[in-house]
Amino acid sequence: METGNQTHALEFLLLGFSAKLEIQSILFGLFLSMFLVTFTGNLLIILAISSDSHLHIPMYFFLSNLSFADICFTSTTIPKMLLNIQIQNKVITYAGCITQIFFFILFACLDNLLLTVMAFDRFVAICHPLHYTVIMNPHLCGLLALGSWIMSVLGSLLETLTVLRLSFCTSMEIPHFFCDLPEVLKLACSDTFINNIVVYLVTGLLAVIPFVGILFSYYQIVLSILRIASASGKWKAFSTCGSHLSVVFLFYGTGLGVYLSSAATLSSSGSVMSSVMYSMVTPMLNPFIYSRRNRDMKGALGRFLSRAAPFSDEAIEGLS
Repeated sequence: METGNQTHALEFLLLGFSAKLEIQSILFGLFLSMFLVTFTGNLLIILAISSDSHLHIPMYFFLSNLSFADICFTSTTIPKMLLNIQIQNKVITYAGCITQIFFFILFACLDNLLLTVMAFDRFVAICHPLHYTVIMNPHLCGLLALGSWIMSVLGSLLETLTVLRLSFCTSMEIPHFFCDLPEVLKLACSDTFINNIVVYLVTGLLAVIPFVGILFSYYQIVLSILRIASASGKWKAFSTCGSHLSVVFLFYGTGLGVYLSSAATLSSSGSVMSSVMYSMVTPMLNPFIYSRRNRDMKGALGRFLSRAAPFSDEAIEGLS
């Protein structure tokens, strides 16, 4: 590695979690299991929704988009981390680090926006039930999903491009398991004032404002639920959005604090643990949260698996 300042670092070192070999083996098994559960669970959600015509409604359309975003979100960081643990090599190239930053921010922003759109969908369903099919028409749903993708790409592109202008010092060690933007900015020799402004700007526009929108939607939802006379009606209305609300607080409670405290107000170890929560645990739990008390989702998963089982049996018989 070169000494002195350099316009573009040749490579970074991802320090990860622990240098002890026995701990590394445990972490490899743990994170591999989490990744496989996340990938399989979210893929099943997508396949069940796409194969069941009863679930071709806005709520499940956005849920399938969220599941796809979660698969991509975890695939951005975990495979590289598992590879580094397996081959005992902590190196990530400069290009690889920039690519990881771009896709990590993209899918994090996309999760934010999709959760906001899902909150709006629940707001319309509960507060304006008679106009739900008119308001949440396929055209609007497509525009909301497309808009979420476009805004996420633009926000991620803006943050990533500002990193390219930086020069880095000889210390290339990132105390994280992936190229986390705040940690990368700490390694820069050049002025990061513009980068910090962009980080707070994008975080405000694509995380804080959507979160405020979610809170406002649920404030209106709670007011509407309280006006329902029967207790069973209140429970039924609340149960339609309980899963979404659980995911919102799990995701935002860990993720938002990391990027709002990017000016080193949070320790590196605390940042790593928070990142594990919102980049691994939350995407892994989403399929369980959304299907645990959802009869439609359970039924669709059961029907999909029952159709897939005979097909797999026939394939095995054909091979034998």
